[in-house]
Amino acid sequence: MARIEVDQVVKRYASDTIVDREASRTRPALNSVSMAVADGETVSVVGASGCGKSTLLKVVAGLEYPDAGRVLYNGTDVTYVRPQERGVGMVFQDYALYPSMKGQGNLAYYFQVHDRTEEEAEQRVRETADRMGVGFEHLLGRVPTTLSGGEQQRVAIARCIVRDPQLFLMDEPISNLDAKLREQTRIEIRKLLRKFAITTLYVTHDQQEAVFMGDRIAVMRDGDIQQLGSFDELYYTPANLFVATFIGSPPMAVLPVVVAGGEVVVGDLRWRLPDDVRPAVPDGPVRLGVRPEGWIVDAGDGAVLRVRHRERIPTERASFLYGSVGGAAVAVATAIDFPDRSEVRVTPEWSRAYFFAADTEDPIHLPGVLELF
Repeated sequence: MARIEVDQVVKRYASDTIVDREASRTRPALNSVSMAVADGETVSVVGASGCGKSTLLKVVAGLEYPDAGRVLYNGTDVTYVRPQERGVGMVFQDYALYPSMKGQGNLAYYFQVHDRTEEEAEQRVRETADRMGVGFEHLLGRVPTTLSGGEQQRVAIARCIVRDPQLFLMDEPISNLDAKLREQTRIEIRKLLRKFAITTLYVTHDQQEAVFMGDRIAVMRDGDIQQLGSFDELYYTPANLFVATFIGSPPMAVLPVVVAGGEVVVGDLRWRLPDDVRPAVPDGPVRLGVRPEGWIVDAGDGAVLRVRHRERIPTERASFLYGSVGGAAVAVATAIDFPDRSEVRVTPEWSRAYFFAADTEDPIHLPGVLELF
């Protein structure tokens, strides 16, 4: 296996640059990106379309060369080493199986083109089939057109594993599958990654998938990694407002407020800040962030939330009320048996409240992790 380091990597395209609207200028597809993936670790890379996720994967694989910076495997600079010499296994959204070959032929093809013996190929295919688990053996005798999407993806992953790669790179590998099959396949992939302990970069636009697959998560935006950490680190101690609102479903509500004399002013409403929070938040305009579980319902000094929509989640025994407070979209977590009402009063639970600067995305005050449990 390998430890992967990306060191200040810059990648520019002549006609495909990311536009930073706030700065009114173009930015490179990768903007001095640095990260490290530990030996055997899976890091999910998540972000909106065009943020640089796939470009990062291509640079790590050697399919693209950076304009600046380095890529290192186990401390060795491989920035300009060809991809076939890096020991990388890649799994794409398109399974890219050879349609005329059965599953066994797809797995053995690597050995044929590298002049390995037939005996070695058969042995490695057999070993890989055993390691892939129950039900995989019967896929070896079938052509890809007779396999389901999930089965094709299992063959594509096995084709990488048979080469004994030191690094897995996965780019939206299950996005083509329907919801049920996608859930089953991601469980299967996660089991395999844990079983083989192969260092993996897993690119996805799906936040839930990123959380499920990754030991850590890298949140990307406009060619930058905004934060790299565990889900708890990103959720409870976000590096900035973007990460705070990106991680979490439903997302955090962000209210423009004014702090004055120890009170939070929202329109005609005033909320008194508790003594332990008040010193951390300066007077003046700020942005107040509250996650769905961070609201107190039916508090005496609450703001009126007119309920536009209610979503019940039976598996979580919870429901979400959607409306607005102070002109900002708000989602409030309640019990699944909470009565249907057209409006409720809500107040932030201040031990769970986040404050960000009004003119930047910098955090001013984040609640302590221990206070949230």
